[in-house]
Amino acid sequence: MTRTDRRSVLTGFGALALGGCGRAEPQATPEAPVAPAALDLSGLERANGGRLGFVAHDAGSGRRLAWRGDERFVYCSTFKMYLAAATFLRVQAGQERLDRQIPVAAADMVNHAPVTGPAVGGALSVETLMKGAVEVSDNPAANLLLRALGGLESMRAFYRSLGDDSTTVDRFEPEMNRLDGDKDTIVPLRSVANLKRLLIDADTPLSEDHKARLLRWMTDTPTGQGRIKAGLPAGWTVAHKTGTGGYGPTNDIGVLYPPAGAPVIVAAYYHAAAAGPADRHDAVIAEATRLALAALGRA
Repeated sequence: MTRTDRRSVLTGFGALALGGCGRAEPQATPEAPVAPAALDLSGLERANGGRLGFVAHDAGSGRRLAWRGDERFVYCSTFKMYLAAATFLRVQAGQERLDRQIPVAAADMVNHAPVTGPAVGGALSVETLMKGAVEVSDNPAANLLLRALGGLESMRAFYRSLGDDSTTVDRFEPEMNRLDGDKDTIVPLRSVANLKRLLIDADTPLSEDHKARLLRWMTDTPTGQGRIKAGLPAGWTVAHKTGTGGYGPTNDIGVLYPPAGAPVIVAAYYHAAAAGPADRHDAVIAEATRLALAALGRA
């Protein structure tokens, strides 16, 4: 991508942030920030070790509950949902096409390539790469999309267009999963605000069609069965994206839909003390979800 093209991408994100899909309606007046109520998850941490960041936002009542909501956590593959949203915004700005074919080479291969691996030597559409990154967390697909987006700088610009001035973007897959200070980290409160902006707010910059596709991929994903999904009451569904680091990080973010009533937005980032049984790490997020929904009166 040329420097001129990169400037076009950054300008496009800025225009979308101001104009929301090119619509002319006035922007909603920002809500005054309200401090979240405390959600005590210290017992979960004592019983399982590690550090847990968790935020739940009831989109109906506006209530927010948080535990370590303003601390930084490495986000791992949860970012792929945001990468897909950023790509949709490029499509809406006329800077990308969902049907554009991107070559897949052996040099692109890194670990976990269920979609891109079989395509080496050929090409995949932008939409296929997006779906693979969100549904099955394909790592080469994410890297190819990041490069198509304009690189790390453009991904940062996407977050800033949402009003997120704290999420860091520093490395490609799989290096981004390695804990290294504040590199490639997010705070749970900010993640919930981003999810709300993209998937709940009426003035989301995503078109209705693109939002629906993203939510479908997040709902159809087979990953994370023991995390948020395992903590839901009967009849609830979730559109979510997981992220995992082999040395302990176990994450899950998404929107929880009850059979009736408003959804609940959740961001869970659990950094276990060490690598261990995945089902035990998953269960921490499931229990935190159950506790949060009970505290919100939504269980």
